[in-house]
Amino acid sequence: MKLGATLQRIRSSFENSVGTIVFGMEDGTVSIFGLIFGVAATTSSAKTVLIAGASGAAAAAVSMMAGAYLDIETTRDEANAARASSTSAPGSPFSLASRLAKAGLTAAQSQALAAAMQNSPDAVDGLMHALQGVPQAAQLNPSEQALWMLLADFLAAAVPILPFVFVPVAQARVVSGVVTTALLVGLGVGRAQIKKRNPIRTVLETVSIGIAAAIAGVAIGLLVNYLFAE
Repeated sequence: MKLGATLQRIRSSFENSVGTIVFGMEDGTVSIFGLIFGVAATTSSAKTVLIAGASGAAAAAVSMMAGAYLDIETTRDEANAARASSTSAPGSPFSLASRLAKAGLTAAQSQALAAAMQNSPDAVDGLMHALQGVPQAAQLNPSEQALWMLLADFLAAAVPILPFVFVPVAQARVVSGVVTTALLVGLGVGRAQIKKRNPIRTVLETVSIGIAAAIAGVAIGLLVNYLFAE
């Protein structure tokens, strides 16, 4: 029973974190793709490429983890502020009615809606979700979101790095480019499904960003290598 409950909890957490996971994978893939190709363009040492890639992946993953945690904390703070505003004086600029009026509702509509939600904090969360497209704070756990971001970012970052473990740098460049592009295609499809967007356009955007990162990395690597050549 305990194992089943744990697996259900993990599944629920995963489902609530799909957007975070896809975003983390995209960030890890793109950023390290550019870093790896920038280093690999200037050296034939697999060790150098791996050190740069691994350290960059770890630093980026921790940074994104912190960002995800703070983002969810901010979302919760906004939800709490919205709850508090529902009990503010009707004429206060911080009251829910005043905020709804600023969003475009008439004074009568704003006051009626605020009154209906006065004793329902969950309803206020739902309203914020509907108006702003923000996930309901009650469904998000900052620590869980941060951990999913850490895992997604780091594991995706490993994809462009791993070929340099198994084959020489010259061949690893090609293998890394192929497998990373395939991952970007998959991430593009995932983004399209989550955001209900055109899959072809989303895949092209995602792959283009990755290629642009690789080109930028190579350009900077070659420039630095040229300027500081012995």
